[in-house]
Amino acid sequence: MQKLILDEQEGTSDHHESNESHHQVHDDQLVVVPTMLNAIADGFVKKEKSWSATSQLPSDLSIRVEDVTFYIHKYPLIARCGYINQIELHEPKNSHLGYDIKLEKFPGGSETFETILKFCYGLPISLNPANVAALRCGSEYLEMTEAMEEGNLISKTEAFFTFVALSSWNDTIAVLKSCERLSPWAENLQIVRRCCDSIAWKIFRENSTAGEIITNEGTWWFDDVATLRIDFFMRIITAVRVKGVKPEIIGSCIMNYGEKCLPSMYGDTRGMDCKTSTNRRNDSQWSITSGRIGETSIGQNKEQRTIIESLISILPPQKETVSCKFLLRLLKISIVYAASPALISELEKRIGMVLENASTNDLLIPTYAVGDQTINSNEEQTIHNIDVVQRILDYFLMYEQQKLQQQELKSTTLNISKLFDSYLAEIARDPNVSITKFRVLAESLPRHARTCHDGLYRAIDTYLKTHPSLSEHDRRRLCKIMDCGKLSLDGCMHAAQNERLPMRIIIQVLLSEQVKMRAAVHGKDITESDDNSDKENRWSSTKNEVKSLREELENVKIQMGELHRDYSELQQEYEKTNNKHRSPWTSGWRKMKKSALFIRKMIEDETQEGEHRVKPGRRTQSIS
Repeated sequence: MQKLILDEQEGTSDHHESNESHHQVHDDQLVVVPTMLNAIADGFVKKEKSWSATSQLPSDLSIRVEDVTFYIHKYPLIARCGYINQIELHEPKNSHLGYDIKLEKFPGGSETFETILKFCYGLPISLNPANVAALRCGSEYLEMTEAMEEGNLISKTEAFFTFVALSSWNDTIAVLKSCERLSPWAENLQIVRRCCDSIAWKIFRENSTAGEIITNEGTWWFDDVATLRIDFFMRIITAVRVKGVKPEIIGSCIMNYGEKCLPSMYGDTRGMDCKTSTNRRNDSQWSITSGRIGETSIGQNKEQRTIIESLISILPPQKETVSCKFLLRLLKISIVYAASPALISELEKRIGMVLENASTNDLLIPTYAVGDQTINSNEEQTIHNIDVVQRILDYFLMYEQQKLQQQELKSTTLNISKLFDSYLAEIARDPNVSITKFRVLAESLPRHARTCHDGLYRAIDTYLKTHPSLSEHDRRRLCKIMDCGKLSLDGCMHAAQNERLPMRIIIQVLLSEQVKMRAAVHGKDITESDDNSDKENRWSSTKNEVKSLREELENVKIQMGELHRDYSELQQEYEKTNNKHRSPWTSGWRKMKKSALFIRKMIEDETQEGEHRVKPGRRTQSIS
């Protein structure tokens, strides 16, 4: 350690030198004692907006950093800082402003500059993962190189960062977090790149050892990277993907980051762990009912939009890597924050690939008016955004058409038909949904996709309840999309008594019900009209009912046979009784009637033969 003692009266200086600097290591931090300890200052006094060195010698230099003014001595800084040396020699002072030098945009701010001043005055400082990046950038700003003094601050901070901080997972995360307020210095000095590469390598090594199976042990790093800023998170995900980590693991990590950082759809404070919105999340609340964002800060809106667009852009292209629920939530927030239309379109295509895994509540995307965006007055605003769901369904049908030759289509479309019938029943409660939009969405599915129309009938019935003023023509037009032959017995019984349906539809339902009942009584194969699990469970009970109906029918047949025999006996007894009391005029009249008919028949035959002789080939009409 080297000391400098100044004697003001004699104007001489005595130097006491040693060849080694002293380092003290405590846990995860390093205490650095400079090679020269200046005995100029006895101590330091810090006030609200000033920082001064207490010494017998008056300060001869004032430096302004942010809103704090430091009153110090020239020599300790000139001896170690090349930047201060150049300014002191070549640039005029600004004493009329209350300070000599102002350091604009100093990395780390006044707190970091204070630590550097202590180093320059020869006081021991503490290096740790939280301040090493700031001290490295600040020393670079002040040009504290080895050319100024051996063992200067640049070399010491660089050695601690390379050999201590990067060797530990937690220390690397802490250094990377501290870099969020050090742009662009941390980027230019490659601190961010080296941290991201180190983190990515540690993730790859651990996942390779664990066999890349997504378990609690394999996701230990999710929460740590979720606390980082979005641009740092993207760089880590990109580096991990290049190293060969499975897309399923990457997708799970992205979903975990989104759950912590994306705003909730109900105005709560979810995402408090996200670094970009830690300080102001409570200031940003939405109102779903008002249909617009209640933002108090435009900057916060931009930050959220950046997070959303970044997450969409780094989604793995594989189909099953991200859940459909998360994609739909991401889509809702993207619409609210007016993300890029190209990214929203790409997200809709991704949802179309996994639409069979969605639920009805996930598809209920509210209609928002973002900012001062106005709504078209010619068209009533619906509660839910039906156009987005229509596009998603079109993408799904396009994908299904492409893989029709390679994959079975039945199971997927059955799930979609059930899903969309439930969705239609939900949007049917909205009085502003036009009949045209409802019909177009209902008819978007191909006919073979629905094996049962009970769900569609329920949606139509709900729409008729919500729109009681529909004309008879509109009601018939709406009911045409339903096939009465694909209604179940329960559906037919309900529809036959539904006064809201047009009379023609009720007649078709009755005919369909009669056919189904006849088929059930005669033991014909009853096609299963609904793919729901509860319908499949009731199939056994339906067979038992048909069996009991057959037995009852046999009993009825036996009783009908007995009644028929009794009726025949009664008929014979009645005829015998009538024959005994019959009048002789009756038999005579019957004989006369038969002879008259015989004579009339003979005359007609002779007439027909005479006409045939005169005009052969011509047929005459018989006279009744």
